[in-house]
Amino acid sequence: MVTNKTTETIKSVKGFINALKDETQKKDSFEIIGIMNKLTGFEAKLWGASIIGFGSYHYVYESGREGDMPIVAFSPRSTAIVLYIYLNIETREELLNKLGKHKAGKGCIYIKKLADIDIAVLKTMIRNAAKVKKVC
Repeated sequence: MVTNKTTETIKSVKGFINALKDETQKKDSFEIIGIMNKLTGFEAKLWGASIIGFGSYHYVYESGREGDMPIVAFSPRSTAIVLYIYLNIETREELLNKLGKHKAGKGCIYIKKLADIDIAVLKTMIRNAAKVKKVC
């Protein structure tokens, strides 16, 4: 059986953020933690080496592979802050169009800084994802 590389750890989230070199990224990371904590009701946990996640849900694929992942998460990377927020197909494009300056992959949203996006839209995305994942 294959095990996930990204699992919840007991490492310090605060220590991880404080070690970031970019001051804007530090400030934004602490703000995102506050937002995600408030909207999900879960404390921040470090998943793997660099993903800050909130809550968790268990998944099982048809192949039999299974594991646990955070309900919502983000990771401050060298080139962008990566947001891991599930967006359902019905509202995905609408919300992304309203978000502000970003790039989107299949399962990730990349932003440079919080000042580039509409925080109210980000909060809507987080609330929606938390509702879906809490019932999985």
